[in-house]
Amino acid sequence: MVTEQHDVLVVGGGAAGLGGALTLARARRSVLVVHDGAPRNAPAAHMHAYLGLDGLPPAELLARGRAEVEGYGAEVVEDRVVDVRRDGDGFRAALAGGRVVRSRRVLVATGLVDALPDVPGLAARWGRDVLHCPFCHGWEVRDRAVAVLGSGPVAVHQAQLWRGWTGDVTLFLGGTGGTGGAGAAGGDGLTDDDWERLAALGVRVVEGPVAGLEVADDVLTGVKLATGTVLACDAVVVATGLGARLDGLEGLGLPTEPVTMGDRVIGTRVAAAPDGSTTVPGVRVAGNVTDLRAQVQVAAAAGLTAGAALVAELAVEDADAAVARYRAEQAAPFSGRAEREVAARRAGAGAIGL
Repeated sequence: MVTEQHDVLVVGGGAAGLGGALTLARARRSVLVVHDGAPRNAPAAHMHAYLGLDGLPPAELLARGRAEVEGYGAEVVEDRVVDVRRDGDGFRAALAGGRVVRSRRVLVATGLVDALPDVPGLAARWGRDVLHCPFCHGWEVRDRAVAVLGSGPVAVHQAQLWRGWTGDVTLFLGGTGGTGGAGAAGGDGLTDDDWERLAALGVRVVEGPVAGLEVADDVLTGVKLATGTVLACDAVVVATGLGARLDGLEGLGLPTEPVTMGDRVIGTRVAAAPDGSTTVPGVRVAGNVTDLRAQVQVAAAAGLTAGAALVAELAVEDADAAVARYRAEQAAPFSGRAEREVAARRAGAGAIGL
């Protein structure tokens, strides 16, 4: 049974969701934020490249954000949306914890899922010394030995990008057997220009399948090839498969589309305009669910943008409803008390006019 009604249901309590909720709550809108407590950057010890908050632990940013949102009257709950769909002129959502709520609008800020290459030991080091974004982690491994696992144009792109932080970059080609970004194309995916570029940058290239990582005392020490050879490194870089996180939101019918780099698909996103609007009326999106490359600060800003657009959208809807009520009142026949009150107001106005 539906027991609650909100202006906006925000699905996802990361930077994008909280950014939108903060904007909506400050506009005095009724907001419910549902988050499952599993943000994408949870494995990372620190957050970087966020102006004024560089180095802050991601969990602390979210804790601060939740406190600010709640301070303006919004509700933030740790739960999970298991079903949400259109219901009349709004939306109906069921939460895993048993709550059923209605809302006039929905803001989806659920982020994305990283599909890691199938390399033994890789997932356990993810966000620590297995990395993907140089803007997030490049400074921390500057001038150290970095191993890039990949193939084709994405691998060359990563190698030349990370070369800006360190002169010790090794590109491993030959496949990993997984479904993530490392692929299995091997060196055959590189052009003569790619090979020349790598040579000019001083990037070493190692061909042959990667069998796993070497770790000693909880510290990454190297990459192990299928031949048994271990090559030392301090950090591993991978290109993950990136997919919009939409579990439980299928009922909204949000359209997705591939995101490409060159001729290679690197992920899928929810198609949306810069203000977060989608082809589904009443549903907006913000953050990594639509912008796969967005860092934390960009995601938070996208939440603000989508939240502000929702405030404006609801204001128009409220004004339209007020006009409809006003017209109905003006068109209603006078009778009894209402007629006497109008006559008295007119008489008073006439007396003032004299």
